[in-house]
Amino acid sequence: MMSNRRNFIKTAAVGSIAIALNSFKSKDEEQVSTTGKVNKPIVLSTWNFGVQANGAAWEILKNNGRALDAVEAGVKIPEGDPNERSVGYGGRPDRDGKVTLDACIMDEFSNIGSVACLEHIKHPISVARAVMEKTPHVMLVGDGALQFALSQGFKKENLLVEASEKEWKEWLKKSEYSPKANIENHDTIGMIALDSFGNLSGACTTSGMAFKMHGRVGDSPIIGAGLYVDNEIGAATATGHGEEVIRIAGCHLVVELMRHGRSPQKACEEAVARIVKLTNNRNKNLKDTQVGFIALNKKGEYGAYCVQGGFNYAVNDASGNKLIDSDFFMK
Repeated sequence: MMSNRRNFIKTAAVGSIAIALNSFKSKDEEQVSTTGKVNKPIVLSTWNFGVQANGAAWEILKNNGRALDAVEAGVKIPEGDPNERSVGYGGRPDRDGKVTLDACIMDEFSNIGSVACLEHIKHPISVARAVMEKTPHVMLVGDGALQFALSQGFKKENLLVEASEKEWKEWLKKSEYSPKANIENHDTIGMIALDSFGNLSGACTTSGMAFKMHGRVGDSPIIGAGLYVDNEIGAATATGHGEEVIRIAGCHLVVELMRHGRSPQKACEEAVARIVKLTNNRNKNLKDTQVGFIALNKKGEYGAYCVQGGFNYAVNDASGNKLIDSDFFMK
């Protein structure tokens, strides 16, 4: 009799737990249900150089390639452009005249790789992918990152182009560090993509703030800050003042907001609102801050939002490749 009673209680308890789990699960799964047509493949990237970067990524995506390969190929375009002054080769140096690069990459399986404060290597995104695929680690920095890159066959180069060196020498006359929104802050390409198989990946790469302290690292190489991908939900990437993005674990926040039912647009808006609130709480001037987020969910829906005007992003899907001015908080 006692044994039957215990079995009844045990069965009832298991059933109650299952019902509770299903009730939580259904709310989360509502965001990723695909009752309608999914807009795939699709790729988003930050700033106007994202149009050309998207073009390279689209060549892979339109041929049923993997999102991971697409985002790496895409961001390598501005990385390798000596005329692009905020990413890779040609990037502005730190206050010591050294070009130091940061990058990270994340695939649909939550594999991640990152490098920070990397010198002399034109394509840090590819080094980040090598860290992801060929080491037991997720981040390498400084001399260690360079040593690893050289061991993998990457070529050591001088990344300080003549125009950047000239700007740095002019800056040294006053040595005032006062980055301006949408100028020195135009410092990152972040790219997120959904491929024809319905899988997400992302990449983020930068030379960081112009004339920063040597060794400074922003949000771009930090998974969860400058980039985050959850293949069940969506992906997000950021640009702007990295310190402010790190402060709220920005891209992880955007993805988690999508998990709880927000559209990509609303998720970006809520993340920016949090930055605005914290900036005001710290009595900092919001006019000196720019942060922008872009986000993409499993349905191929996307959104973007930033603190102040001036941020744009590129979108490439079956309808074409276009540049869009982001909505912003400071009207």
